[in-house]
Amino acid sequence: MHFEFEIEAGDFSNAGNASSQIKKILKQLNLPNSVVKKAVVALFESEVNVIGHSFGGTVAIDIENEHLHILVSDTGPGIEDVDLAMSEGYSTATKEIQEMGFGAGMGLPNIKKNTDYLDIRSQAGDHTEIEMLIHFNQETVQAPDLPSAEGGQS
Repeated sequence: MHFEFEIEAGDFSNAGNASSQIKKILKQLNLPNSVVKKAVVALFESEVNVIGHSFGGTVAIDIENEHLHILVSDTGPGIEDVDLAMSEGYSTATKEIQEMGFGAGMGLPNIKKNTDYLDIRSQAGDHTEIEMLIHFNQETVQAPDLPSAEGGQS
């Protein structure tokens, strides 16, 4: 099954729409609650990052036999230092975003904690792509058969 969602920059009122819809679908498929929770956290954090730090983007989700494949793509401004952005508490969010309760610097670290594979590809000044896998059977998690881009996290 394939699903795509458009994410508008600055549209915090719709943050969580994609993750809510996917949560319902994963529950209907009777996937383990641990998998549903991981997917919802990773998706929600991704949505908020696109809303707060880009000019807009998309979330593409493929529910496959053994895992959930998520690709988040946005347009500009990219992540200048991915390693620094992965540090808990590091944030480039504006004061206004932080006053709304977002931008605490936990988005990417929470995504990493809730995925079995994470690859962040970012071109400063241009775009960011975040590719994630969440395996359905957590007892048999193994390295994915995906090529790892330079600078990727796994």
